[in-house]
This record gives sequence, structure tokens and C-alpha cells, in this order.
Amino acid sequence: MDDNPYLIPREDGEADKTSASGGSVQAGTSALSQEEIASLTDDIISALKTVYDPEIPVDIYELGLIYRVDIDDDRNIEIDMTLTAPGCPVAGEMPLWVENAVGSVGGVGQIKVNMVFDPPWDPSRMSDEARVALDMF
Repeated sequence: MDDNPYLIPREDGEADKTSASGGSVQAGTSALSQEEIASLTDDIISALKTVYDPEIPVDIYELGLIYRVDIDDDRNIEIDMTLTAPGCPVAGEMPLWVENAVGSVGGVGQIKVNMVFDPPWDPSRMSDEARVALDMF
């Protein structure tokens, strides 16, 4: 799936510029049209926004826990995500929640969710929406 990465941006636009490693994201040539990619991207974002860390009243997308989402030509999805803390009590369950949420999107192929801890999550990864919800302004 690394041949055609399409990184899903958060509402603040931050994620569309860098990958989890901080490198720039290059979108390759795809068999999918830009309209198909845009529609699928919107649907995946909506699905990710239904998943919440049970200890925080903000969805995992706006918290910045989703580092990378790749969509390949066969509509297979690969997601790199993290947790607010490595010892999170739902560490074993949350990737399955993400897989199930994205699997509910019509037209997606196989879904693979990778749990990563490099770079470590910190509050700077949250969107403005998350900061407002958590009174962090």
C-alpha cells in the first residue's frame, strides 16, 4: 500500500502535509479518480470520528491519534494510529474499533490497523476542535 499513499487531513489541515514520521506525503498515480478518493476520504474521516477514547470526550481523529491512512488502488486501507499513552487500558481493543468503523464504509477493501508509538503522541497533535472540547485554549 505504500505505493499510493493518500493521507487523510484533519480539519485543521495539518495531516495533509506530513506523515507520522514527519516526512512529506507524496500522492502517487492512482487508478481511482480524484472524486472517488475525495468521497472515500470523507467517508473514512466520518467513520473515524465515531471512535472515542473512553476516557476522553473527543473522537480519536480530532485527538490526533490517527497518524496515517493509505488508500490503495483496490480500496484497501492501511492506518497507522497511536494512543495518548502506551499503557492505555483499551490499547488492545481500539485498533479493532477503528477497523470495524472503517469497515462500515461502503466500498472499502481490506483494512489493516497498525499501532505505532513513534513519534509519541502529545497534545500538540489535537485539532482546534478537540482543544475547545477539552477547554485547552
